Amino acid sequence: MRLAAILVAAALSSLAPAAPAHAQAAVDLALVLAVDGSSSIDDREFRLQMRGYADAFRNPRVVQAATTGASHRIVVTLVQWSNLHDQRQAVPWTLVEDAQSAGRLADLIENAAREVPAGSTSISGAIDFSARLLGDRRWQPARRVIDVSGDGLNNMGRQPSAARDAAVAAGISVNGLAITTEVPALDIYYEDNVIGGPGAFALATDSFENFPEAILKKLLREIVGLPGGPSIAEVPPAP
Repeated sequence: MRLAAILVAAALSSLAPAAPAHAQAAVDLALVLAVDGSSSIDDREFRLQMRGYADAFRNPRVVQAATTGASHRIVVTLVQWSNLHDQRQAVPWTLVEDAQSAGRLADLIENAAREVPAGSTSISGAIDFSARLLGDRRWQPARRVIDVSGDGLNNMGRQPSAARDAAVAAGISVNGLAITTEVPALDIYYEDNVIGGPGAFALATDSFENFPEAILKKLLREIVGLPGGPSIAEVPPAP
């Protein structure tokens, strides 16, 4: 009788639906920070970009914005890019759900080495690579956003508008931060060719020294656009 009971139980268990290999984590936003590492960016300018992102995630206003949505957390990764086939995920997907996790992300960004070779400027390659990263099935985001920052026009690969359109068709928004030191009207170029999707926007900064201020403004605008999230006015200022 005992053997028969074991055999029956085994047969029934084989008919039960298999448990998923892993559950997707709900997040309010999956954000790819795509940072220009092309030849027009020298090492000092590159470090200013990375430090700007790091400092932003240490800012209490960004932490507050990231933790006020329905899921109370976002997930962020950072990509460095230059040529058509030169993109690196320099910082892995990292959850931001409190000041401590935001600080860990800031440290990872600030300490990340420059991994891409200096070369051409393939904005389209950066968008395509970032869109593939947003297919990561570990996350179930309410929104998916690519944030491209750079100081030049696309000069390698397909047109950035084609990559942008493909990303938007996949449900991804693309925002931009144009550094206008090399191309004064780069923000207009970004508006016409790079950004797209619900709530998409482009900001401009006229120097790398002002990059951190622009990054803070841009991140707050990206994050507080979440459904159910706060408005910019509702995010408390830094002490």
